[in-house]
Amino acid sequence: MFNKKKQPPIKSLIAQGTCIRGDVSFSDGLRVDGEVVGDIRAEGAGGSLLVVSESARVTGRIHADHVIINGAVQGPVMAGELLELQPKARIEGDVSYKALEMHQGATISGQLQPVKADPVDKPPLKLLANGG
Repeated sequence: MFNKKKQPPIKSLIAQGTCIRGDVSFSDGLRVDGEVVGDIRAEGAGGSLLVVSESARVTGRIHADHVIINGAVQGPVMAGELLELQPKARIEGDVSYKALEMHQGATISGQLQPVKADPVDKPPLKLLANGG
């Protein structure tokens, strides 16, 4: 109705009190309530959802289509589609995104870099000279 894609289900959880040292790859959805020291990357085709909750801490690179952050991240964040920064989000690193939603209170210590839209997303602009 509003051109919103259905979010993938969250099939994996890194629970509060858990610390993972090493890279994490996932498909569909992942929620982090604990700590990850390593990169987090979505794999496979289609949409992916990563939620970094208020109690979570990530030290490493993040790469997913839809990223929701309300915890602490030390490292670059790449959101292929949408990056949502909740009020308690703290990012120390550069951020790349296609669309950004940032709530009051969220902080970023790094550069913000919008990702250029694919040419497929927008039809080319056609200029007509002399009305024909």
